Amino acid sequence: MWERVTDGMSGAVVSRRNGVYRKESDDPRLDLVAEGERLEWLRRHGIPAAEVLDCRPGLLVTAELPGWSAAAPWPAEARPRVVDALADLTRALHALPIADCPFDRRLAVTIPEALATGPDLDDLDAERQGWTRERLVAELLATRPSEREEERDLVVCHGDLCVPNVILDPETCRVSGVLDTGRLGVADRWLDLAIATRSLAGDLNPQYGGQAAADRYLTRYGVDPDPARITFYRLLDEFA
Repeated sequence: MWERVTDGMSGAVVSRRNGVYRKESDDPRLDLVAEGERLEWLRRHGIPAAEVLDCRPGLLVTAELPGWSAAAPWPAEARPRVVDALADLTRALHALPIADCPFDRRLAVTIPEALATGPDLDDLDAERQGWTRERLVAELLATRPSEREEERDLVVCHGDLCVPNVILDPETCRVSGVLDTGRLGVADRWLDLAIATRSLAGDLNPQYGGQAAADRYLTRYGVDPDPARITFYRLLDEFA
């Protein structure tokens, strides 16, 4: 019998049985075939990801990744190693040649998608609680980085690099794989960095201690914070 998995916020129905995960959705915004293609592409390029066992419209079946989610209640002494592993994974992903990546997630693609779908006004980040769709759209368009700014930092991004989407070995804290890759593609590196730092510092993962974990992640990755682009890509994520 398949056991329903209630963790996560992908919008799909996820269940598991005997080391196999099944994701199902009839939402046209959740292209599970495209997600399967991205998982396979990552594996071919040396980034650990779930093995695809079956993939068709509305259905994605993958092998279970061994280990613990980065969102698990890790022992206090292991948490800095988890943060470092997340940063190292991000650097490895961002080091892949963009010319080899067939998936485009530049703003020319993602902003029209965002405007077509609209934000979930009942699930906004705390700093935007109570905003209207019109205000969110206006702010998104007004603060959009220029094409030149975006091109300067193009890498292969995961697209939803929050801590529940990364699995690690509990003994070594090495990453054993990533999940929920439906938004993977060529994009500004700050798309991943904005989401990862929000996830590490946010209320959903208080075990990491707030902003200090986000700062450690960026230091390990090797960049100084870019507040404007962090704010913009977190705003864009409200539309995902």
